[in-house]
Amino acid sequence: MSKNKLNLTLPPGSIEASVPLSPSVPVLTPKSEASESTLVGKTSIEVLQERLEELDMDDTQRKRMEFFLCQKEKIGELSDDDFEKLGELGAGNGGVVMKVKHKSSGLIMARKLIHLEVKPAIKKQIIRELKVLHECNFAHIVGFYGAFYSDGEISICMEYMDGGSLDLILKKAGRIPEPILGTITAAVLKGLSYLRDKHAIMHRDVKPSNILVNSGGEIKICDFGVSGQLIDSMANSFVGTRSYMSPERLQGTHYSVQSDIWSLGLSLVEMAIGMYPIPPPDAKTLAAIFGPSKEDDESLTQVSPVHGNGSGPRPMAIFELLDYIVNEPPPKLPSGIFSNEFKDFVDRCLKKNPAERADLKTLMNHEWIRKSENENVDIAGWVCKTMGLTPTTPTRILKVLTMDVKFMFYLIQY
Repeated sequence: MSKNKLNLTLPPGSIEASVPLSPSVPVLTPKSEASESTLVGKTSIEVLQERLEELDMDDTQRKRMEFFLCQKEKIGELSDDDFEKLGELGAGNGGVVMKVKHKSSGLIMARKLIHLEVKPAIKKQIIRELKVLHECNFAHIVGFYGAFYSDGEISICMEYMDGGSLDLILKKAGRIPEPILGTITAAVLKGLSYLRDKHAIMHRDVKPSNILVNSGGEIKICDFGVSGQLIDSMANSFVGTRSYMSPERLQGTHYSVQSDIWSLGLSLVEMAIGMYPIPPPDAKTLAAIFGPSKEDDESLTQVSPVHGNGSGPRPMAIFELLDYIVNEPPPKLPSGIFSNEFKDFVDRCLKKNPAERADLKTLMNHEWIRKSENENVDIAGWVCKTMGLTPTTPTRILKVLTMDVKFMFYLIQY
């Protein structure tokens, strides 16, 4: 069967004869998708609609996804000459992320550039593996336009999220309120579950800088480990991200999606208290952040000998930090400040033994998540206020979201 630009007529895993992941990447067994024979004779748009109908998305999310994919269909293959640089968005994980404009369409994108000194065959394999991202289409996964190699760098072109990443928002806000974190966590859990269930992918790098938001209130995860070869090629540049790794992963033993759960829990504590929680802040530091505690709790009254009196945790060398994660008790949210449900959720994430750690399904049904989903928190308003953005949705997109996808596709083409 022929392959179109969106690979919509191919079941997941069939792109480019399915280049296998590196042996270092844990592989899950994906659920079987609709057989190829059921797709014969259908247009890419019909297949798109069927696949989106199967996913856990509301009507607005589904229309936004259809609109994104129709825009992407028009753009096609990408190359270095297609872009105009608009500025730098951030750097990390061995690469820099640029804000760019696609010249012919006028679309704003985020372009991640990763410099690699590897053989040509390895470059080609990385590009092939990254093409799996064409099939990762979900409300809580950042949109992927394409990847290519140019002038010694791998370029990964993604949907531009104007609110930025949560680590940047955290710097502006100081800390993120619990209701906002609840809504964000529900979205992240759905994104991780989608990757696991539909594509047999674990994220491998959950942290605030890999959770993105926009002025429309959308929450999406990015930078998940789809390319084993890219992960291996960038191994030496992952030192900074090890601080979010689970104890079992740091020890070099077998790890699974449960490792992502640890990383999520650690990220939540950091965003809730406004600082990386290892080693834990002492009582005076917490009092300076939140004021006196309402409860006479040991976690707030006992000063840790590790980091002194009230000046905050002292900086740790990377190996000292990793040793602390492996051998010391896991972080906790301080009592008397956050809800018991939030504290329980984090505690279930931060079990050092992965067998005792809650799984995705359990966490998605947790009382804190159910409560968060019923609160209807204004994420868009909070993001715009925090980051100084205008909370507007372009009139054209509002109109497009009410259209039939086939008519929408026609309008984009012309």
